[in-house]
Amino acid sequence: MADQNKPKKGQINIELDEAVAQGIYSNLAIINHSVSEFVVDFVTIMPGVPKSKVKSRIILTPQHAKRFLRALNDNVKRFENAHGEIEEHQQTTMPINFGPAGEA
Repeated sequence: MADQNKPKKGQINIELDEAVAQGIYSNLAIINHSVSEFVVDFVTIMPGVPKSKVKSRIILTPQHAKRFLRALNDNVKRFENAHGEIEEHQQTTMPINFGPAGEA
């Protein structure tokens, strides 16, 4: 009998441990880039709290950043097709004292 847990040729076996599976909430992403990489810092900003910490940092190659952008865009479109358009609420400008200017 063949091992059903063994990945087939061309497949990757990805493990997700319990701590990572819990996820980290973020309501701000700060994106910077160089010629060789994109750096995305995920932050949780809480109302009335003047200081926040980066909760997670993801570093991507430019090629992977572009694939990620395309995948995220496809998933947002599928979500909106199933649940309706995601409304963007006007946000107040928050001064951020964190390295070079980024975008969210």
